[in-house]
Amino acid sequence: MKKILIIEDSQSERELMTLYLERNNYQVISTDNAADAMELAAKEKPDAIVTDITMEGVNGFELCRLLKVYPDTQNIPIIACTARDRDLDRMWGQKQGIEIYITKPYSEEDIINAIKSVSN
Repeated sequence: MKKILIIEDSQSERELMTLYLERNNYQVISTDNAADAMELAAKEKPDAIVTDITMEGVNGFELCRLLKVYPDTQNIPIIACTARDRDLDRMWGQKQGIEIYITKPYSEEDIINAIKSVSN
C-alpha cells in the first residue's frame, strides 16, 4: 500500500483528500503545517506528497524547496493542490520541484490520477 503525505491547513480539505485517498487504497499521513511535514517526510518516507501552497508560516513553495534540498526527501514526488491558479504560480511551483499542479476545486479522479502518475 502506497503512503501519501498530505500538508493542508484546512481541516475540511485535509479530511476530503484523506477520504479520497483511503477509498482508493492509499495509506495517508497528514499535517496542517510545513514544519511537521518536513519531519514526517524524513521519518515516514512517503511515496508522494500533496501540499497546499498558501499556508501560515512556511508556504508550500518554500516547503518544496526545503524537501528538494535534503537527501532523505529530495526524491519524493510533490503534487501541489491549491487555489492559486495563475500561470506564474504554476511556473514558480515547477521551479521549486512540484511535479503536478492541481487547482481547487478538484475531483477525486484529479487527485488519484495525479498520485498515480508520480508514484508508478
